[in-house]
Amino acid sequence: MTHAPFDVLDLGVTPYRDAWDLQKQHHERVVAGGRPVLLLVEHPPVLTLGRKAREGTNIIVTRDYLTRQGIEVLEVERGGDVTYHGPGQLVAYAIFPVGRKVADFLRLLEQATIAALRDLGLPDARPNPGYAGVYVNPREVNGRTYDQKIASFGVAVKRHVALHGLGLNVTTNLQHFELIVPCGLDDTHMTSVQREYDLRGQPRTASMQDARDALTRAFTDTFATYDWTLPATAAAGS
Repeated sequence: MTHAPFDVLDLGVTPYRDAWDLQKQHHERVVAGGRPVLLLVEHPPVLTLGRKAREGTNIIVTRDYLTRQGIEVLEVERGGDVTYHGPGQLVAYAIFPVGRKVADFLRLLEQATIAALRDLGLPDARPNPGYAGVYVNPREVNGRTYDQKIASFGVAVKRHVALHGLGLNVTTNLQHFELIVPCGLDDTHMTSVQREYDLRGQPRTASMQDARDALTRAFTDTFATYDWTLPATAAAGS
């Protein structure tokens, strides 16, 4: 593994709002020319609404129900629709210079996640053309075939530096995804590393630490030749 040209900070379990504030602080620092950082975190249960969330219409329970369950709902500036974060999901916020190469950056996020999942014993991890995120092989349920999504992506780029990133389901409570239409896709089931182990008869337990280590290695290798140049107009606010 090559030496990482970015810092990695493990925030443990951190409330979404607190991690959001930290993202913004690091974003300002990177915009000013500071060293890029990859933030790794788990959140208490929360639903976030991206720019395509259409007023939360893909939340299929009432807000009162969510309040009683202790699940917060927040509107954020990332792309995408509604998604869930919770314990057992490894969230990675890559506060990296991007410039105008947003599509290329998203492909690298996918590549890093796929490499991490293959390292964790899921060799069929792959992108799904036309959709952001990482999937494993489709599965038939009651005569209908569903895509199996294991990682969700949502990124914002401000002043040429990325915010937000990805959520990888490791030991996530997948029942919480039944509160929403994940990312607005009704032909998709959410899965996790642990669920895939169980369904494939792999006698192993998914580990958050193993996932952190695998993702850190994958990011380091995937971004080894990345262009970290920050456009001169970034700090000026363009």
